[in-house]
Amino acid sequence: MKQLLDCQKGDKVKITKLNATNELKERLISFGLMKGVEVEVLEQAPRKKTIEIKIGKMRIALRAEEAKLIEVQEI
Repeated sequence: MKQLLDCQKGDKVKITKLNATNELKERLISFGLMKGVEVEVLEQAPRKKTIEIKIGKMRIALRAEEAKLIEVQEI
């Protein structure tokens, strides 16, 4: 099992599972983050504890705590 937080800049991955609470899960889904969706890691900022990803043409920054809850597989 690999988490989105483990990914490096330039990685392209597919979401396999969201391990979030209902409220957070709904928020992530509203951003387009759901099982089967492919995302690209644009920036990984360990100091700020954030990760920036791209879904289609949309860019999203997630906190490390949120990225830890998203399971992915490389494509």
